[in-house]
Amino acid sequence: MKTKILTDKIEDIEIAANIIAGGGLVAFPTETVYGLGADAMNPEAVKKIYRAKDRPSDNPTIVHISSNADMKRVTTEITHDMEVLMKKFWPGPMTMVVPKKKELPYVTTGNLETVGIRMPENEVARKLIELSGCVIAAPSANLSGKPSPTTYQHVIDDLQGRVDAVICSRQCRIGIESTVIDLTEEEPVILRPGFFTRENIQWALKKPVIMDPTINKDPRDEDEFHPKAPGMKYKHYAPSAEMIIFQGEQDEVLDAMDLEKRERESLGQQVCILSYEGDEAAAAHDFFAELRQADKEGYDIILAAALPEKGIGFSVMNRMLKSAGFNIRRVEVGSNDYSNSR
Repeated sequence: MKTKILTDKIEDIEIAANIIAGGGLVAFPTETVYGLGADAMNPEAVKKIYRAKDRPSDNPTIVHISSNADMKRVTTEITHDMEVLMKKFWPGPMTMVVPKKKELPYVTTGNLETVGIRMPENEVARKLIELSGCVIAAPSANLSGKPSPTTYQHVIDDLQGRVDAVICSRQCRIGIESTVIDLTEEEPVILRPGFFTRENIQWALKKPVIMDPTINKDPRDEDEFHPKAPGMKYKHYAPSAEMIIFQGEQDEVLDAMDLEKRERESLGQQVCILSYEGDEAAAAHDFFAELRQADKEGYDIILAAALPEKGIGFSVMNRMLKSAGFNIRRVEVGSNDYSNSR
Protein backbone atom coordinates (compact mmCIF):
# COMPACT_ATOMS: atom_id res chain seq x y z
CA MET A 1 0.00 0.00 0.00
CA LYS A 2 1.28 3.47 -0.88
CA THR A 3 0.54 5.98 1.88
CA LYS A 4 -0.47 9.48 0.78
CA ILE A 5 1.32 12.24 2.69
CA LEU A 6 -1.14 15.12 3.04
CA THR A 7 -0.99 18.61 4.50
CA ASP A 8 -3.53 20.13 6.88
CA LYS A 9 -4.87 22.50 4.19
CA ILE A 10 -8.57 22.20 3.39
CA GLU A 11 -8.07 20.61 -0.02
CA ASP A 12 -6.00 17.81 1.51
CA ILE A 13 -8.46 17.36 4.39
CA GLU A 14 -11.14 16.86 1.71
CA ILE A 15 -9.00 14.12 0.12
CA ALA A 16 -8.62 12.47 3.53
CA ALA A 17 -12.36 12.75 4.23
CA ASN A 18 -13.13 10.96 0.97
CA ILE A 19 -10.74 8.18 1.96
CA ILE A 20 -12.56 7.75 5.29
CA ALA A 21 -15.97 7.77 3.57
CA GLY A 22 -14.70 5.15 1.13
CA GLY A 23 -13.70 2.74 3.89
CA GLY A 24 -10.00 3.67 4.12
CA LEU A 25 -7.63 4.61 6.93
CA VAL A 26 -6.32 8.11 7.66
CA ALA A 27 -3.96 9.18 10.44
CA PHE A 28 -4.80 12.67 11.67
CA PRO A 29 -3.77 15.14 14.38
CA THR A 30 -5.65 15.81 17.58
CA GLU A 31 -4.70 17.91 20.60
CA THR A 32 -3.73 14.75 22.53
CA VAL A 33 -1.92 12.37 20.13
CA TYR A 34 -2.27 11.49 16.45
CA GLY A 35 -5.20 9.16 15.76
CA LEU A 36 -5.74 6.46 13.15
CA GLY A 37 -9.26 6.87 11.82
CA ALA A 38 -11.86 4.84 9.96
CA ASP A 39 -15.65 5.05 9.55
CA ALA A 40 -16.88 3.82 12.93
CA MET A 41 -20.09 2.43 11.40
CA ASN A 42 -18.22 0.35 8.80
CA PRO A 43 -17.00 -2.88 10.43
CA GLU A 44 -14.68 -3.79 7.55
CA ALA A 45 -13.03 -0.36 7.75
CA VAL A 46 -12.56 -0.65 11.52
CA LYS A 47 -11.00 -4.10 11.11
CA LYS A 48 -8.34 -2.42 8.98
CA ILE A 49 -7.34 -0.32 12.02
CA TYR A 50 -6.67 -3.45 14.05
CA ARG A 51 -4.65 -5.01 11.23
CA ALA A 52 -2.64 -1.86 10.55
CA LYS A 53 -1.73 -1.45 14.23
CA ASP A 54 -1.42 -5.17 15.09
CA ARG A 55 -3.97 -4.33 17.80
CA PRO A 56 -5.80 -6.94 19.95
CA SER A 57 -9.46 -7.14 18.95
CA ASP A 58 -10.81 -6.70 22.49
CA ASN A 59 -9.08 -3.33 22.91
CA PRO A 60 -11.90 -0.84 22.17
CA THR A 61 -11.52 2.21 19.94
CA ILE A 62 -12.78 5.71 20.72
CA VAL A 63 -15.39 7.22 18.41
CA HIS A 64 -14.61 10.82 17.44
CA ILE A 65 -17.42 13.24 16.59
CA SER A 66 -17.50 16.80 15.25
CA SER A 67 -20.67 18.10 16.91
CA ASN A 68 -23.00 17.32 19.81
CA ALA A 69 -25.62 16.25 17.28
CA ASP A 70 -23.40 13.28 16.36
CA MET A 71 -24.04 11.78 19.81
CA LYS A 72 -27.43 10.53 18.63
CA ARG A 73 -25.71 8.41 15.99
CA VAL A 74 -23.75 6.31 18.48
CA THR A 75 -25.44 6.29 21.90
CA THR A 76 -28.94 5.44 23.12
CA GLU A 77 -29.47 8.42 25.43
CA ILE A 78 -27.91 11.66 26.62
CA THR A 79 -28.04 11.98 30.41
CA HIS A 80 -27.69 15.07 32.58
CA ASP A 81 -24.09 14.16 33.46
CA MET A 82 -23.24 13.75 29.79
CA GLU A 83 -24.74 17.15 28.99
CA VAL A 84 -22.73 18.80 31.77
CA LEU A 85 -19.44 17.27 30.62
CA MET A 86 -20.17 18.06 26.97
CA LYS A 87 -20.75 21.71 27.90
CA LYS A 88 -17.72 22.01 30.20
CA PHE A 89 -15.07 19.95 28.41
CA TRP A 90 -15.97 19.58 24.73
CA PRO A 91 -14.41 20.07 22.34
CA GLY A 92 -11.40 18.77 24.27
CA PRO A 93 -9.44 15.82 25.65
CA MET A 94 -12.27 13.96 27.40
CA THR A 95 -13.84 10.65 26.37
CA MET A 96 -17.19 9.54 27.81
CA VAL A 97 -18.02 5.81 27.96
CA VAL A 98 -21.76 5.42 27.43
CA PRO A 99 -24.25 2.77 26.19
CA LYS A 100 -23.82 2.13 22.47
CA LYS A 101 -26.53 2.09 19.84
CA LYS A 102 -27.17 -1.32 18.31
CA GLU A 103 -26.21 0.04 14.89
CA LEU A 104 -22.65 0.64 16.06
CA PRO A 105 -20.56 -2.46 15.17
CA TYR A 106 -19.10 -4.51 17.99
CA VAL A 107 -15.69 -4.42 16.32
CA THR A 108 -15.64 -0.68 17.03
CA THR A 109 -16.32 -1.18 20.75
CA GLY A 110 -14.17 -4.25 21.40
CA ASN A 111 -17.32 -6.42 21.65
CA LEU A 112 -18.69 -4.26 24.48
CA GLU A 113 -22.20 -2.81 24.88
CA THR A 114 -20.58 0.56 25.62
CA VAL A 115 -18.69 3.06 23.48
CA GLY A 116 -16.14 5.76 24.25
CA ILE A 117 -16.97 9.05 22.52
CA ARG A 118 -15.08 12.32 22.31
CA MET A 119 -15.12 15.57 20.35
CA PRO A 120 -11.51 16.65 19.68
CA GLU A 121 -10.47 20.26 20.15
CA ASN A 122 -8.14 20.13 17.13
CA GLU A 123 -9.78 21.93 14.20
CA VAL A 124 -8.19 19.70 11.55
CA ALA A 125 -9.64 16.62 13.27
CA ARG A 126 -13.12 18.11 13.53
CA LYS A 127 -13.08 19.27 9.91
CA LEU A 128 -12.03 15.78 8.78
CA ILE A 129 -14.93 14.22 10.70
CA GLU A 130 -17.40 16.79 9.38
CA LEU A 131 -16.34 16.49 5.73
CA SER A 132 -16.26 12.69 5.82
CA GLY A 133 -19.91 12.54 6.92
CA CYS A 134 -18.86 9.79 9.34
CA VAL A 135 -18.24 9.36 13.00
CA ILE A 136 -14.63 8.19 13.15
CA ALA A 137 -13.23 5.32 15.21
CA ALA A 138 -9.66 6.26 16.08
CA PRO A 139 -7.13 4.80 18.49
CA SER A 140 -3.63 6.27 18.52
CA ALA A 141 -1.81 6.11 15.18
CA ASN A 142 1.08 3.85 16.21
CA LEU A 143 1.95 0.19 16.14
CA SER A 144 0.29 -1.47 19.12
CA GLY A 145 2.45 -1.29 22.24
CA LYS A 146 4.74 1.48 20.95
CA PRO A 147 4.84 5.02 22.41
CA SER A 148 1.91 7.09 21.21
CA PRO A 149 2.67 9.47 18.30
CA THR A 150 2.71 13.20 18.96
CA THR A 151 4.17 14.24 15.57
CA TYR A 152 3.33 13.18 12.04
CA GLN A 153 6.85 11.77 11.66
CA HIS A 154 6.13 9.32 14.49
CA VAL A 155 3.09 8.13 12.51
CA ILE A 156 5.06 7.76 9.28
CA ASP A 157 7.80 5.83 11.13
CA ASP A 158 5.25 3.27 12.35
CA LEU A 159 2.52 3.11 9.72
CA GLN A 160 3.87 4.09 6.31
CA GLY A 161 2.68 1.44 3.87
CA ARG A 162 -0.01 0.26 6.32
CA VAL A 163 -2.53 3.13 5.98
CA ASP A 164 -4.02 5.10 3.10
CA ALA A 165 -2.99 8.59 4.21
CA VAL A 166 -1.35 10.68 6.92
CA ILE A 167 -2.35 14.31 7.54
CA CYS A 168 0.82 16.16 8.52
CA SER A 169 0.20 19.00 10.96
CA ARG A 170 1.71 20.52 14.11
CA GLN A 171 2.98 18.56 17.09
CA CYS A 172 0.13 17.66 19.43
CA ARG A 173 -0.48 20.36 22.04
CA ILE A 174 -1.09 18.12 25.08
CA GLY A 175 0.86 14.95 24.32
CA ILE A 176 -1.02 12.29 26.33
CA GLU A 177 -4.32 10.65 25.49
CA SER A 178 -7.73 11.88 26.66
CA THR A 179 -9.25 11.34 30.08
CA VAL A 180 -11.74 8.46 29.84
CA ILE A 181 -14.74 8.52 32.19
CA ASP A 182 -17.36 5.77 32.46
CA LEU A 183 -20.88 7.19 32.80
CA THR A 184 -22.75 3.88 32.60
CA GLU A 185 -23.01 3.41 36.36
CA GLU A 186 -24.60 5.53 39.08
CA GLU A 187 -21.21 6.96 40.08
CA PRO A 188 -18.88 8.21 37.34
CA VAL A 189 -15.59 6.27 37.12
CA ILE A 190 -12.35 7.45 35.55
CA LEU A 191 -10.94 4.54 33.52
CA ARG A 192 -7.92 6.38 32.11
CA PRO A 193 -6.44 9.58 33.58
CA GLY A 194 -5.60 12.42 31.25
CA PHE A 195 -5.34 16.19 30.98
CA PHE A 196 -8.67 16.71 32.78
CA THR A 197 -8.32 15.44 36.35
CA ARG A 198 -10.77 13.93 38.80
CA GLU A 199 -10.89 17.30 40.59
CA ASN A 200 -11.88 19.02 37.32
CA ILE A 201 -14.69 16.52 36.71
CA GLN A 202 -15.98 16.52 40.29
CA TRP A 203 -16.14 20.32 40.15
CA ALA A 204 -18.18 20.16 36.94
CA LEU A 205 -20.57 17.40 38.05
CA LYS A 206 -20.83 18.58 41.67
CA LYS A 207 -20.54 15.02 42.94
CA PRO A 208 -17.87 12.39 43.72
CA VAL A 209 -15.99 10.70 40.89
CA ILE A 210 -14.29 7.34 41.44
CA MET A 211 -10.89 6.31 40.10
CA ASP A 212 -10.87 2.80 38.64
CA PRO A 213 -8.86 0.68 41.12
CA THR A 214 -6.78 -0.88 38.31
CA ILE A 215 -5.31 2.48 37.25
CA ASN A 216 -1.54 2.50 37.78
CA LYS A 217 -1.69 -1.19 38.74
CA ASP A 218 0.23 -3.83 36.85
CA PRO A 219 -2.33 -5.62 34.58
CA ARG A 220 -0.29 -8.82 34.85
CA ASP A 221 -1.66 -9.09 38.39
CA GLU A 222 -5.22 -9.41 37.02
CA ASP A 223 -6.27 -12.90 35.84
CA GLU A 224 -9.48 -11.88 34.10
CA PHE A 225 -9.64 -8.32 32.85
CA HIS A 226 -11.83 -6.91 30.09
CA PRO A 227 -10.87 -3.32 29.24
CA LYS A 228 -13.66 -0.75 28.86
CA ALA A 229 -11.20 1.86 27.54
CA PRO A 230 -7.99 1.81 25.49
CA GLY A 231 -4.72 1.42 27.37
CA MET A 232 -6.10 -0.48 30.37
CA LYS A 233 -4.94 -4.01 29.70
CA TYR A 234 -2.19 -4.51 27.17
CA LYS A 235 1.44 -3.45 27.18
CA HIS A 236 1.44 0.18 26.10
CA TYR A 237 3.76 3.02 25.25
CA ALA A 238 6.87 0.83 25.45
CA PRO A 239 10.25 1.91 24.05
CA SER A 240 12.68 -0.69 22.72
CA ALA A 241 15.15 0.16 25.49
CA GLU A 242 14.83 -1.14 29.04
CA MET A 243 13.24 1.50 31.27
CA ILE A 244 13.42 2.03 35.03
CA ILE A 245 11.39 4.53 37.06
CA PHE A 246 13.03 5.93 40.21
CA GLN A 247 10.67 6.96 43.02
CA GLY A 248 11.52 8.90 46.17
CA GLU A 249 12.72 12.33 47.27
CA GLN A 250 13.96 14.29 44.27
CA ASP A 251 17.57 14.80 45.37
CA GLU A 252 17.88 11.16 46.40
CA VAL A 253 16.34 10.03 43.12
CA LEU A 254 18.73 12.12 41.04
CA ASP A 255 21.71 10.76 42.98
CA ALA A 256 20.51 7.17 42.49
CA MET A 257 19.92 7.75 38.79
CA ASP A 258 23.42 9.23 38.41
CA LEU A 259 24.92 6.20 40.17
CA GLU A 260 22.96 3.81 37.96
CA LYS A 261 24.02 5.79 34.87
CA ARG A 262 27.72 5.56 35.74
CA GLU A 263 27.46 1.84 36.45
CA ARG A 264 25.66 1.16 33.18
CA GLU A 265 28.09 3.28 31.17
CA SER A 266 31.00 1.35 32.71
CA LEU A 267 29.43 -1.72 31.08
CA GLY A 268 29.37 0.03 27.70
CA GLN A 269 25.64 0.86 27.72
CA GLN A 270 24.15 4.11 26.41
CA VAL A 271 21.93 5.70 29.06
CA CYS A 272 19.07 8.18 28.57
CA ILE A 273 17.93 10.29 31.54
CA LEU A 274 14.35 11.65 31.80
CA SER A 275 13.72 14.14 34.59
CA TYR A 276 11.00 16.79 34.46
CA GLU A 277 11.53 18.18 37.99
CA GLY A 278 7.81 18.40 38.65
CA ASP A 279 6.89 20.19 35.42
CA GLU A 280 3.76 18.15 34.68
CA ALA A 281 2.77 19.96 31.49
CA ALA A 282 6.24 19.55 29.99
CA ALA A 283 6.25 15.88 30.98
CA ALA A 284 2.89 15.29 29.28
CA HIS A 285 3.95 17.15 26.13
CA ASP A 286 7.43 15.62 25.80
CA PHE A 287 7.32 12.12 27.29
CA PHE A 288 6.24 10.03 24.29
CA ALA A 289 8.42 12.03 21.92
CA GLU A 290 11.45 11.51 24.15
CA LEU A 291 10.85 7.75 24.31
CA ARG A 292 10.80 7.62 20.52
CA GLN A 293 13.93 9.78 20.28
CA ALA A 294 15.72 7.48 22.73
CA ASP A 295 14.92 4.52 20.49
CA LYS A 296 16.04 6.41 17.39
CA GLU A 297 19.37 7.23 19.02
CA GLY A 298 19.89 3.62 20.10
CA TYR A 299 19.93 3.99 23.89
CA ASP A 300 20.16 0.74 25.82
CA ILE A 301 18.36 1.95 28.94
CA ILE A 302 16.12 4.85 30.00
CA LEU A 303 16.20 6.09 33.59
CA ALA A 304 13.18 8.22 34.51
CA ALA A 305 12.43 10.23 37.65
CA ALA A 306 8.87 9.71 38.87
CA LEU A 307 6.46 12.63 39.02
CA PRO A 308 4.25 13.43 42.02
CA GLU A 309 1.08 11.35 41.50
CA LYS A 310 -1.41 14.19 41.61
CA GLY A 311 -3.15 16.25 38.94
CA ILE A 312 -1.69 15.80 35.47
CA GLY A 313 1.36 14.22 37.11
CA PHE A 314 -0.80 11.22 38.01
CA SER A 315 -1.84 10.90 34.36
CA VAL A 316 1.74 11.06 33.10
CA MET A 317 2.82 8.50 35.70
CA ASN A 318 0.12 6.20 34.32
CA ARG A 319 1.95 6.27 30.98
CA MET A 320 5.40 6.04 32.58
CA LEU A 321 4.50 2.94 34.56
CA LYS A 322 3.16 1.17 31.49
CA SER A 323 6.15 2.24 29.40
CA ALA A 324 8.52 0.76 31.96
CA GLY A 325 6.50 -2.41 32.42
CA PHE A 326 6.10 -1.38 36.08
CA ASN A 327 9.88 -1.62 36.60
CA ILE A 328 10.22 0.69 39.62
CA ARG A 329 13.14 1.46 41.92
CA ARG A 330 12.19 2.93 45.27
CA VAL A 331 15.02 5.11 46.58
CA GLU A 332 15.63 5.15 50.33
CA VAL A 333 16.09 8.54 51.98
CA GLY A 334 19.69 9.24 53.01
CA SER A 335 21.10 6.30 51.07
CA ASN A 336 22.19 5.37 47.59
CA ASP A 337 20.59 1.97 48.09
CA TYR A 338 17.34 1.26 46.31
CA SER A 339 15.05 -1.69 45.81
CA ASN A 340 13.22 -3.04 42.81
CA SER A 341 9.46 -3.21 43.26
CA ARG A 342 9.06 -6.34 41.14
